[in-house]
Amino acid sequence: MKILVTGGAGYIGSVMVPELLGAGHKVIVIDNFMYRQPSLAAHCWNPNLEIVFGDIRNLELVARHAKSVDAVIPLAAIVGAPACDRDPKLATSVNFDATVALFELLGKEQLVLMPTTNSAYGSGDQDNYCDETSPLHPLSHYAVEKVRVEERLMERENSVSFRLATVFGLSPRMRLDLLVNNFVWRALKDRFVVIFEGHYRRNYIHVRDVVGAFLLALSNIDDFRGEIFNVGLSSANISKIGLCEAIASQIPEFVFLEAQMKSDPDQRNYIVSNVKIEAKGFSPKFSLDIGIAELIKGLPMFDVPQFANF
Repeated sequence: MKILVTGGAGYIGSVMVPELLGAGHKVIVIDNFMYRQPSLAAHCWNPNLEIVFGDIRNLELVARHAKSVDAVIPLAAIVGAPACDRDPKLATSVNFDATVALFELLGKEQLVLMPTTNSAYGSGDQDNYCDETSPLHPLSHYAVEKVRVEERLMERENSVSFRLATVFGLSPRMRLDLLVNNFVWRALKDRFVVIFEGHYRRNYIHVRDVVGAFLLALSNIDDFRGEIFNVGLSSANISKIGLCEAIASQIPEFVFLEAQMKSDPDQRNYIVSNVKIEAKGFSPKFSLDIGIAELIKGLPMFDVPQFANF
């Protein structure tokens, strides 16, 4: 296939694009390289990769490249609650306005596979349980915009939405603001972290397993078309305390304290079912423990001011 990946040099994209190329697809990446990341440099030799320096809000540019592709994977976004709260107008213009405008440029036959977020569940039901039919209660600007985009996405005939769990793992365009990545980085650097409402649970997924879900859908599109899927690691529906304990099992010097005087501004607290996508053959390859070991090995290569979204 010929695939357009917006934001293809970002945290997920710089892992996904090489895998798409390896599967034989032709890939066009549109990215403004706002973090000055050389994350696709090792793949510029590949004639099946085209890199376009540009902003997805430039609809003329996007239309020029979108018209010839079979599928679009819209990764370009201002990602995460802190980054969106810092500049809400920018976040809306990129995460909602430009993304919906992209949908409107596409023909009905063109496929869209898009990451959304399971943070839209808020706190789930009375048992904090969520599946794809659960009501959405987005708590952050980022989650609200993702819900709005998903509504518009699923109005198309040829679309798939992946509600991603909190992603972790190494990427050429590293992010240290994601919870697992951040806690391991703090464990390595400071040897301690203070947490709030440590019993709050959320679900996690390795960045390479996220890519695996997209590749699975591309290879079996009739099983995925028109559907919404949670994408997470079912063994990693754990609390922040549980996450810290998993890190401490590999970094014994790591100390974590739960503070009682403050509440966490991020009030997400849920257990997510991934049964629907598992029934389609999705089987994550990277456990939380494998991801923590990977981060311990690789994070010393990265410097926080360059590799965080804050």
